[in-house]
Amino acid sequence: MPSMDQVINAVTTLLVTIDPPGLAPIFLGLTVGMSRAQRKQVALRGSIIAFAILAVFALTGAGVLSLLGISIGAFRIAGGLLLFWIAFEMIFERRNERKEKTSEVAITRDHIHNIAVFPLALPLIAGPGAISATILLSGSFPTALERGALIGVIAFCIAILFLALVIAERIDRLLGVTGRAILTRLLGVILAALAVQFVVDGVRSAFSL
Repeated sequence: MPSMDQVINAVTTLLVTIDPPGLAPIFLGLTVGMSRAQRKQVALRGSIIAFAILAVFALTGAGVLSLLGISIGAFRIAGGLLLFWIAFEMIFERRNERKEKTSEVAITRDHIHNIAVFPLALPLIAGPGAISATILLSGSFPTALERGALIGVIAFCIAILFLALVIAERIDRLLGVTGRAILTRLLGVILAALAVQFVVDGVRSAFSL
């Protein structure tokens, strides 16, 4: 069995990497126009998918990426570019033609599922940082029993994230239409900066700068 220090270190590392408080407002920007039930569905589905992704890397370590011939640096660059496109759309309202009509336009099941997978589950929750952290932690949990404990840690951290996303819906009610518009653009800029940082880190890692 892993020591308590190992478990605490793993929980701290994953929570800091996943960053539930930081993801909650970004989640609001991505789900503008959705009802409370729809937001909860996106949060639940995205959390489950992210847990599955991180659990696979906890069990296999870097084997999956190595098998595909993909480096962590390349993964960071790809994730950063995809995030930057989402940020661009948030800032310039390219995503909002359907969303801003709120209850007048039905948000389809496919739309909910798509947002849950991308960009919520990947790369926002189970992004390069979280995957890298999971791979590194898996080295400290070598036995099958210890890997099981690591998966338990991942489940705990994802549960905290899910609660943060559910609470984010209450914040949305307080913001109103104007507040949401301002927040969406502000978070788009922050997300763009985060995306650029992903790319910079990826380039440094890929070329060992």
